[in-house]
Amino acid sequence: MQMNDSLKVGSNEMELVDFRIMKEEDGEIYEGIYGINVSKVREIIRLPKLTELPSTPEYIEGIFDLRDVVIPVVNLAKWMGIEEPEIKKKKVRVIITEFNNVLIGFVVHEAKRIRRINWGDIEPATFVNASLDGSKITGVTKIEGDNVLLILDLESIVQELGLYEPDIENVPENMDGFSGLALVLDDSITARKIVKDALGKMGFNVIEAGDGEEGLEKLNELYKMYGDGLSNQLKIIISDVEMPRMDGFHFATNVKEDERFDNIPIVFNSSISDHFSESRGKEAGAEAYLVKFEASSFYDEVARVVRAYMK
Repeated sequence: MQMNDSLKVGSNEMELVDFRIMKEEDGEIYEGIYGINVSKVREIIRLPKLTELPSTPEYIEGIFDLRDVVIPVVNLAKWMGIEEPEIKKKKVRVIITEFNNVLIGFVVHEAKRIRRINWGDIEPATFVNASLDGSKITGVTKIEGDNVLLILDLESIVQELGLYEPDIENVPENMDGFSGLALVLDDSITARKIVKDALGKMGFNVIEAGDGEEGLEKLNELYKMYGDGLSNQLKIIISDVEMPRMDGFHFATNVKEDERFDNIPIVFNSSISDHFSESRGKEAGAEAYLVKFEASSFYDEVARVVRAYMK
């Protein structure tokens, strides 16, 4: 299963690892189709010998040593509350992921292929599914055969396990006070609130958007209000990368290609912690790429970027 770096910045495409989780219901076996962004996948391996951990949630299968790094392994079916059928163990795989600078493995029943999908074809998961908690899903997209692929919110597992807690308290002393507007793009309400609160402490008034399309709409509305003086009002844009409809890279490319907005600095704030994504962010025109969420580095970088653009 090859993972490549051939995605062009601004293409509004992502590559997903398509994997399957089997479910037994009323004596029938059903195949659930799921996906995770390739940028969060380190490698895919056979199920290793695991060391069980006492007093951990049932969905924690155990830990193992991968090249001197101890990695916890989560059974996705158990985490989702799915009753597993008796399946052929030879197809079981562990997807080793890295996000928020945390390594974690996920047991899946089969890893199928790499899919290239346009973010415009991914819809936000605003539905409530009786058989699967909708909060565990970040997006849905149709694939061949009228099937639906679900993109799971794997970051929520990391938070449930206590492996990642956003650092929101480490505010630098004698922090510079700023004024003006800041635009924040993120499809996660929780993530937007963290960033909004941090920017508020710096003195900014925050405008929010749920994805790149809404972000461009907000910019157009602001331009109608302020015209060519917009950059004197809107001091910075903070954008997530993974967002339905239009991702952060495509959004940034659009902004930097529009002479009305090209002098407004952009900082990416993403859970994706691989170097390739950071390079893509810089190529898209961003001034910085931050991994969610460490307060002191956030304040330092935002202050640095805003000061650099002050006239």
